Amino acid sequence: MRLKVFSSPRFADHVTPPGHPERVDRAAVMQSVAADLRTSGAEVAEPRRATDDELLRVHDGTYLTLLRETGGRAVALDPDTFTSPESYEVARLAAGAAAGAVDHVLEAGDGARALVLARPPGHHAERARAMGFCLFNSAAVAAAHARARGLSRVAVVDYDVHHGNGTQSAFYDDPSVLFVSSHQFPYYPGTGAAGEIGTGAGRGFTVNLPLQAGSTDADYERVFAEIALPVLRQFAPELIVISAGFDAHAEDPLGGMRLSSGQFVRLTEGIAHVADACSEGRVVALVEGGYDLKALAECTRAVGQTLGGDGPDVPPPAGEATRGAAACAAVLPVLREYWRL
Repeated sequence: MRLKVFSSPRFADHVTPPGHPERVDRAAVMQSVAADLRTSGAEVAEPRRATDDELLRVHDGTYLTLLRETGGRAVALDPDTFTSPESYEVARLAAGAAAGAVDHVLEAGDGARALVLARPPGHHAERARAMGFCLFNSAAVAAAHARARGLSRVAVVDYDVHHGNGTQSAFYDDPSVLFVSSHQFPYYPGTGAAGEIGTGAGRGFTVNLPLQAGSTDADYERVFAEIALPVLRQFAPELIVISAGFDAHAEDPLGGMRLSSGQFVRLTEGIAHVADACSEGRVVALVEGGYDLKALAECTRAVGQTLGGDGPDVPPPAGEATRGAAACAAVLPVLREYWRL
């Protein structure tokens, strides 16, 4: 598989207050991983800036104006979400990287894949609201851009420890975009219950997999094997976007999950196999959360290698999937009206 990595030293120019988890050091990790992947044969490219049209597909015009007016200033948008003088431009670059990654996989052919190593993250950003460290919703921008380029079915799979409320909201009534999210529940931002399945024509096209704190590799393996991957196959997307958050890692200081680095490889492999079968191999992965720097480096590097076809061989997890079984029991009755599960 051919992998193109979108990365830039500019992502260090988004500066958060001292002690903030989404800190500049994360950008250094991403630059290091990009260099490692280049050595392994991946192409590394500077991203472009998102256009207004690309942003306005998922964000309100007044919100775009509000963020533009933060340029050159340090502003607290909510108790967790901040800008520094360069943050507006850096966030546009992160969203542009997502759209550019879609352009690449659609134009390169032959199973092309892309990895976006950018910050700030995006999946909490709603149509007219910044939240959860996020300014522009890059995953939603990517999915909407793919639709604008003519694809009929796009899937977004989000395995960040936090529910991707902004992405869900962007496509909640839209049957052309399937949104699948595994996440700790109850937890920030408070959304993502099993009964949140979409509305109107979009009913059944939002699939939430709420997992209890303390969930392990075996729990995630079960909910992906029994629900997430079968739904993906039935939907048969023409492109899969991964919101690749690594804060469900056992070492992460924010999350309460117990995933190993290897399990992120297995989750990504499973998604990529669906892409091989349904999407001509087309996958765009974007880094979301992940706040332990060592785990972030390990997971991002391994996921990049996996997307490039040279990932580590990780055996299936051992142990009982107690929390995963409970999640399946909650979700399956809700979804069987819409999917063969």
